[in-house]
Amino acid sequence: QSYLESLRPKARAMGISDATMNATFPTLTSNSRVIQLDQSQPGGSFDSPIPSFEPYRVKHVDAARLGRGRTAYAANRARLARIEQETGVPEEIMVAIYGHETNYGSYTGDFDLLRSLATLAHEGRRRTLFEPEFLATLKMLDNGVPRSRLVGSWAGATGYPQFLPSVYLRLARDGDGDGKADIWTSEADALASIANYFVNAGWRRGQPWGV
Repeated sequence: QSYLESLRPKARAMGISDATMNATFPTLTSNSRVIQLDQSQPGGSFDSPIPSFEPYRVKHVDAARLGRGRTAYAANRARLARIEQETGVPEEIMVAIYGHETNYGSYTGDFDLLRSLATLAHEGRRRTLFEPEFLATLKMLDNGVPRSRLVGSWAGATGYPQFLPSVYLRLARDGDGDGKADIWTSEADALASIANYFVNAGWRRGQPWGV
């Protein structure tokens, strides 16, 4: 709790209200499972060899994911075409990311983002990454995103595209015109947000994704 209180000046500088902090901070406790998962992450050192692509492809691109991908593509055909026309990001890239990140929305994680990110920030090993993400999650809450939506992976990724909170704040888009960027239940918003992510990262229209 003392660590959380130390974040108030940074949060206020981001425009986060004291009311949001007062309602949230007392509910947060350390999650030892999150720390365990973070510390057991493979790789990460400069000495680690880059793994071969083919075993990864075989594991992650299987018949079930391809079949569900065809279904997701057909169901979203009109909006995919519109987003590609607007952004230059190919339809198949948007669908592939959607399928790879959450198996077309079937699994998005069930960790409380605020508790997980507060835990990781407080633990300190990767505070420079996780403290800003915790503050970004508070900002989402302050902006009106219900806490019940703020769930995801142990490391803070959320929604159909598994955006970190800071990425959501910067790049999530309203794809269906309802005035919200709902990457948790709206495929239109999720696909538009994925395309915007690529545009922001420098996607060049007409170029292949890899050589």
